Amino acid sequence: MDLTTLTQTSGEWLRGTGPESDIVVSSRIRLARNLAQFPFLGRADDGVRTEIEELLQGPISSLPMKGELTYFDVNSLEALDRQFLVERQLISREHAETHGSRGVGIGPEENVSLMINEEDHLRLQVLRSGFALDDCWEEMNLIDDALEQQVAFAFSEQLGYLTACPTNVGTGIRVSVMLHLPALALTKEIQKVFQAMQKMRLAVRGLYGEGSQAMGDFYQFSNQVTLGPSEQELIDKLKEVIDGIIKYERRVRDELVVKNRQRLHDQVARAHGILSSAQTITSEETMHLLSSVRMGINLGLVDGLEIPTINELFIQTQPAHLQKLRNEKLESAERNVARAAYIRKRMGDSSHENN
Repeated sequence: MDLTTLTQTSGEWLRGTGPESDIVVSSRIRLARNLAQFPFLGRADDGVRTEIEELLQGPISSLPMKGELTYFDVNSLEALDRQFLVERQLISREHAETHGSRGVGIGPEENVSLMINEEDHLRLQVLRSGFALDDCWEEMNLIDDALEQQVAFAFSEQLGYLTACPTNVGTGIRVSVMLHLPALALTKEIQKVFQAMQKMRLAVRGLYGEGSQAMGDFYQFSNQVTLGPSEQELIDKLKEVIDGIIKYERRVRDELVVKNRQRLHDQVARAHGILSSAQTITSEETMHLLSSVRMGINLGLVDGLEIPTINELFIQTQPAHLQKLRNEKLESAERNVARAAYIRKRMGDSSHENN
């Protein structure tokens, strides 16, 4: 696997094959871990960072999993390649932008990502298509147990796993689900969801997690509490909340179809028309229009397109992906032209395949 090869494929989490995938794009579980014998990265110089990376590469490469992990030395990658991995959801923005020795091991289907020297010595991530938190946790548990047989993690009998940020102390777990909620956004009902999440101490973020805005009506919901409840308790709580949001979104979609079918169909058709014919288009407008088309597909208002194609377009029309696909650096205006051309081709190809 290399970065050029990744432009021609999509990760398992984008394929729209998991449970409730009309609304739930993906499920993710992350764990934060630190090696007991080293200081946290905030107190680690470049030499210590190098030692940590060298020590962890062996255990990571020998993990019992389907297919081989591919390891990338993130420190040696160009800025464009690091941004490409961020857009791919394989590393965080913090990992891309920090300094010194750091790397990432990526599974063959892009559903496992192991970041060395991000905020913590090790960030483990498992992704799955659809509403599949239990599957994520099952694989994550195996990976975590296998690593603990080879390295000693910083752990307190009183507090649990010790992490660089106090908000991760305890289980070190972040359980998150990415939802597509265009109907709740369109009717402004999403504000009620935000208020409820705040009361339940759950975080709501955008497509790229902390610090990112919600684009294309995509929202990541995750736990904020890591200390006290067990991992399974945190997972079960989020599952219960997400189940309620899924039902809410479906109900509002159904009401929109019954009460405003013509208007809704017009909105979807206009979005489809612009995407199919635009000569230049921004990333923000693309996300907004793809969101409408994705909802239209799920409501039977669009023919000739499938959810995996739209899911992929959300990622492949991002700046670094476009430049990797074109194999050249592009200024903002050039990217807008390239984005429009790429969308026209993809949507045209999908229509021909389904006719």
